Amino acid sequence: MNGDELNEKDELLPEYDFSRMAGGLRGKHAIAYRGGTNLARLDPDVVAAFDTDLAVNEALRAIPRGAPKGPGDLETSPESTQCRR
Repeated sequence: MNGDELNEKDELLPEYDFSRMAGGLRGKHAIAYRGGTNLARLDPDVVAAFDTDLAVNEALRAIPRGAPKGPGDLETSPESTQCRR
């Protein structure tokens, strides 16, 4: 699509001509937004395991604070690495 086609399909009404507006500042609230949010992106398979945001939060709250944070934090003992039959 070239620029001429884009202008022909522009449905913005003349009263919304933002080029005439003064004082606009891009990203004006960005710092406040970042400071007040704490988002975590979940992989699709994790999302599929929960029905609601509340369910995710409840599951995360159930993890004890002393739980391992990652694979490097796991303690392995000879007993835990043996296969049981």
